[in-house]
Amino acid sequence: MNLEQLLEAFPHPVGPLRILVVDDQPVNIRVLYEVFRGEFEVLMATSGEQALTVCQEQRPDIILLDVVMPGISGHEVCRRLKANPDTRDIPIIFVTSQREEAEEARGFEMGAVDFITKPVNPVIVSARVRTHLALKLQSDLLRSIAMIDGLTKVANRRKFDEALAISWRACLREGRPLSLVLLDLDCFKQYNDRYGHQQGDNCLIAVAGALGHGLRRPHDLLARYGGEEFVCILPGTDVQGAMQRAEVMRKAVRALELEHQHSTAGLLVSISLGIATLIPDNDFSPESLLAAADKQLYRAKQEGRDRVCAIELA
Repeated sequence: MNLEQLLEAFPHPVGPLRILVVDDQPVNIRVLYEVFRGEFEVLMATSGEQALTVCQEQRPDIILLDVVMPGISGHEVCRRLKANPDTRDIPIIFVTSQREEAEEARGFEMGAVDFITKPVNPVIVSARVRTHLALKLQSDLLRSIAMIDGLTKVANRRKFDEALAISWRACLREGRPLSLVLLDLDCFKQYNDRYGHQQGDNCLIAVAGALGHGLRRPHDLLARYGGEEFVCILPGTDVQGAMQRAEVMRKAVRALELEHQHSTAGLLVSISLGIATLIPDNDFSPESLLAAADKQLYRAKQEGRDRVCAIELA
């Protein structure tokens, strides 16, 4: 599939594709801006330091990177981006006046996907950028499929582990709170025993749909943690906000009015939820946050099920 077909079938989730152009000479940036404006969102940086900041904050889909710049060189920018799990998958095309084969070899070894020589030919640079964007979108699509739970169509455990690590680093860097909500269906074994595993699967699908409606921000994540357990990552959310979101999800599941005659929490399918919140620092880890949420889930079960329990770590 070419770029247009990919974008038509799988629209980009955050709007137009983003191209970051990095060059210490504004005239060179202007040339590339004219090539891509109107079709893509063009981000600009005139130094290596600025490029690293833009990549961290705005996550471009591809980077056109000058090699020779004062301060941090293009090679060093590439090295740092490839060493960072948050940015290592962004394709980098070096734009340079150097034509030596050794320079190209060095760039490819560092992780660049292509080289374009100055002065740039608008037709060539457009074709190469479009090719690499199409390859990236195909890769992203395959990767996203591998991150989806086959039954409920929410994120799977692998996606959760990756997203938690990313959210942890972002909140650690920005000094913001991170909340984790761990939940499961009350008395689900008894539900399967009474209604059968096929109906149990249908129940999980319905519950996942109800839970998803309780998450409104694009950077929140709902994942199936395993069996009848689900987990929600809420970056930038304090404990009060997390409790509000959890209560919305609890009520949404009750509102499904799915019969469960063998539940000790009532005659309808319900969920119990445990919340842990902290501002990440070096005294804690993502694993300790998850363990704290698990303890709160156990507490909710012990106190009668169909309820929310929370703790704020400090």
